[in-house]
Amino acid sequence: MSEPELLAENLACRRGERLVFSGLSFRLEAGGALLVRGPNGSGKSSLLRLVATLIPAADGRLLWGGVPVESDLSRYRQSLHYVGHQDALKAALSPRETLALAASLRGVRQPGAALERALEAFALDAVADWPNRWLSAGQRRRLALCRLFVAPAPLWLLDEPFSSLDPDNQRRLENALEAHREEGGRVILTTHLERAVAGARGIELGSGAAE
Repeated sequence: MSEPELLAENLACRRGERLVFSGLSFRLEAGGALLVRGPNGSGKSSLLRLVATLIPAADGRLLWGGVPVESDLSRYRQSLHYVGHQDALKAALSPRETLALAASLRGVRQPGAALERALEAFALDAVADWPNRWLSAGQRRRLALCRLFVAPAPLWLLDEPFSSLDPDNQRRLENALEAHREEGGRVILTTHLERAVAGARGIELGSGAAE
């Protein structure tokens, strides 16, 4: 991947009357990872939603390749995948149908091999044609993460991605993160777990400091 870097300058986030965080700056280059920690209410999820342009910044700016993201929102949004707390799955669809729809929405009409690799990557191939309502919480979380593979995007924004995953699937996710970064991808993830992400820089919200 040869997409440009992400630069955040003096970001601030306000929810209602409350200033959640301010003065937050970071740079995320090819292969980079940013691990966001902090107590509940410190703004971890809000930071991801802000970077995903789902909520506006109260102050500061985001630049993609040196250009403010709002100058071409469509291009920027096509460059990222956001996986939030909610798995956002339709109960009546199957995992295979879910991923085919996700690929279509990103302009990939025949995902084919990529879709099958995504199911295999998180050990969902055996349940690929079950209705989503039959899936366990861990399987639903893995299916949400499978969307990362059916339409490539250089920037992954992952909110508590290890939640509901057993140790085997946590390792699968770690392998996926490593492979993405080796190809030049970038990752910002939040976690309340004491997990190490190799080579990741850290932000501890609530302290106002970036490591």
